[in-house]
Order: sequence, then structure tokens, then C-alpha cells
Amino acid sequence: MLQSMDDDLLVHAPAKLNLALSVGAPRPDGLHPLSSWMVTLGWGDSIYLRRRDPGSNSLFANVWAADAPHTPDLDWPLRSDLSWKAHAAVERAVGRQLPVRVRVEKRIPVGGGLGGGSSNAAAMLRGLNELFELRLGNDELRSIAAGLGSDVAFLVEGGSAIVSGVGERVDALPDVPQVHVVLCFPEAHCPTPMVYRLFDALRPGAGDPDHARVLSMAATDRVRVHALFNDLAEPARQSSEAVRRTMDKIAEMTRQPVHVCGSGSSLFVVCDEPIHAEHVAQVVLNKAAVKAVATRAGGPRGSVRNPPPVRRTCA
Repeated sequence: MLQSMDDDLLVHAPAKLNLALSVGAPRPDGLHPLSSWMVTLGWGDSIYLRRRDPGSNSLFANVWAADAPHTPDLDWPLRSDLSWKAHAAVERAVGRQLPVRVRVEKRIPVGGGLGGGSSNAAAMLRGLNELFELRLGNDELRSIAAGLGSDVAFLVEGGSAIVSGVGERVDALPDVPQVHVVLCFPEAHCPTPMVYRLFDALRPGAGDPDHARVLSMAATDRVRVHALFNDLAEPARQSSEAVRRTMDKIAEMTRQPVHVCGSGSSLFVVCDEPIHAEHVAQVVLNKAAVKAVATRAGGPRGSVRNPPPVRRTCA
């Protein structure tokens, strides 16, 4: 449910997870078509929005949350920030200024394969729609999202969906699998262009994405741990020695399959129940010296709630 008090909103920007990811050969424009079973998680970023007086300039701040697993410098130009782009896109769509003060408290690692920037953009779309009572439907929001990034359209609603094309087609599924996962965050980087170049080199005969395989994965009533697949997993492993070592170490310690999130560098382990996930997260942190978070699929679908009184200023 969407709620507001005065002119403040707190928008949850959930991380996304690819439970199945099939990638096709590059199109003439260089983009790779995909078919993926995506879910949102209960863990993610927080975006605080406050309306400003008409005619005021909008103000933006990106900071790391106190419980963020890694806190590198947030030094990208404002005009390359996806939440800023989303704000500008909504203003263009409605034909007027929407002055806000924005504070993004980030937890999702930058470039970790969990859709952090895309989720921030989608949260901005939802938040502005509520804050200014724009009455844009989800189809309209997804249309705006399509010009912002490949995961943004899915993250407008989140939940569970089959995502295809280059991210613009989102076929929502009725139920979100109740799957518990541990997200692992090695101090490593898998440059996305390099991962896709390695994919092309490893699979020169790749055709269309295997949509049928993805659909069959999502058709079951429970997640089959050993059936999960990601066509970018091996390219990601080959792109980073640190990722490869970390995956092998966590697999040895937990006796569980270790999966790559998107194009990396974040990893995940599927667990049976919450207490199992908490235990695995502690093992990864204490024995592998890798930051880890226990969470689950089926988190809020971009819910918005009133900020606590202590957090009423946004930046």
C-alpha cells in the first residue's frame, strides 16, 4: 500500500535476483537479448523524498546506509545517476517541474549484478507518482522506465516475472517463490562489457535465449537449487580471479552451490529457511571473511511508507 504524510515519502528500492538467466547472441545494435526469471528481495536501498516549494530546484544526495556491506566513493556525475534520470524523465512525461529533495541511502553494491541503480530509478518513478498524485498507471511507468535501463521496467512492480527482450518485456507471475538466500559481496569487480565479451567468446554459436528453459524453471512451486542457471556465471568467473576464488571458498565451507548475481560480482546461496540463511551468512562472514546478508524473495513490491520522525530531513 502507498501512503504519504505531509510531503515526505520513504520508498523501498529492492535488490533484484536472476534465478534463471539465458542470454542470446548480440543483435545488430550490440545488445544481447535475454530471457530471465527475476524476483525482488526484501533487502535493498532506501529513498527519502520530500516535496519542495513550486519553482525550487530539486536537490539530490547519494549516501551509504550505516549497514551497507561496502562503502566505496559515490563519485559519479549527477547527470549519469539513474534516479536523477528517472526524475527528469517523469518531468518530461508530465510536462512540468516536480521539485523534490532526494536522499538515496544505498546498500546494494555498485556494479554487483543486483540492479541497484535500476531499482533506485524505479523507486523514483513510483515515489514521484505518489508524492505528486500524478495518477500514472504501471503501464505508463514502465513505458518511462524502458528508456532508463534494462531492469527498470521490471522493478516498477517487482515481485516475480519473466523478463525478456532487452528488459522491456515483463510478464508478471502470480506468485513470488518463498526462497531464502544469502547475498555475498566479494571485494571484486566484474566489468559488464568484459563479461559479455567473454560470453561471446565462450559461446560463439549462441542463438536465441532459451525461453522455454526459463519458463519451465518458473513453473515449479519451489526453487530447485541445483537447476538454477546463469549464462553469465562462467564469463563472470573468468573476468575476476577474486570472484572465482571466493565462489570456490564459499562452496567448500557451506557445502552449497554458489551462484552469480546477474553479471557479477555479487554471489548468492539458496537456503532452506531463515535460520539456515542466517547461519550461512555468519559462516561466510566469519570463515570466508566476505560480507554477507540473509534475505528472501518476495519482499515489498516497491512499497512506500511514512518515514520515522527521526529521518524527516532527506539531505
